[in-house]
Amino acid sequence: MKSAHSSFRKKLFDIVFEANTPVGKGFDVALLVVIILSVVMVMLESVPSIGDAYPAFFNVTEWIVTIVFTIEYVLRIWLVKRPWSYIFSFYGIVDLLSILPGYLSPFFANTQYLFTIRTLRLLRVFRILKMAKYILEGEILVKAIIASRRKLTVFILAVLTVVMIVGSVMYVVEESSNGGFTSIPKSIYWAIVTVTTVGYGDISPETALGQFLSSVLMLIGYAVIAVPTGIVSVEIAQVTDELKHKSPTEACPNCGKEGHDTDAVHCKYCGHEL
Repeated sequence: MKSAHSSFRKKLFDIVFEANTPVGKGFDVALLVVIILSVVMVMLESVPSIGDAYPAFFNVTEWIVTIVFTIEYVLRIWLVKRPWSYIFSFYGIVDLLSILPGYLSPFFANTQYLFTIRTLRLLRVFRILKMAKYILEGEILVKAIIASRRKLTVFILAVLTVVMIVGSVMYVVEESSNGGFTSIPKSIYWAIVTVTTVGYGDISPETALGQFLSSVLMLIGYAVIAVPTGIVSVEIAQVTDELKHKSPTEACPNCGKEGHDTDAVHCKYCGHEL
């Protein structure tokens, strides 16, 4: 009886946590569909003409989705041998945030003095983060950004230094004109808008020197786009090469962590046998 229970639990674990079987892939696809449906419902409900016209439909749909996510959350806690490891993990917290507003909103939605707590319903948008653990490319992108964080930080600080200097100079140059450079913070705002090539047009230089400086800043703006793209692209290539030797879908039955090497026998996080 015990072996049958263990066998059933192992099969259920492979379905919920793994994606290397047809049933496991089907579970992931079904969950993705529910996540996308949930996020679309949140967006449509925020449109007054739609949300006010079909309140019962959105209420029923929300409860169905909340129940589905609750079942998934409870299953993951039950299947892992160390539940607290999953509960306090990033995705465990995201899973909790995705179902908590559904149970809190009925108690606070019509409470006069706690009306602002209705904003908890917006936390349902966190469900979109649940999609990340089913997409290998998402893991590659996150790791590449983390690996290049120091280079990106230095680059951003350099850009901020440039816009502060140019903004201050533009304030001096354009102070007497009617271009809108009324203070250094306003001028720095203009510099940021210009260097990012957004160009709102609410503030513009009128003097020849100011227009020359703005032209230089526009040219610098191309580097603002190109440099971080190159930094992250290099890291993406390195991370992709590293992940060729990993099995991102294999989860540890003890702690639920993923990302083990393809030839790994034990979990690198808790040491449990895979």
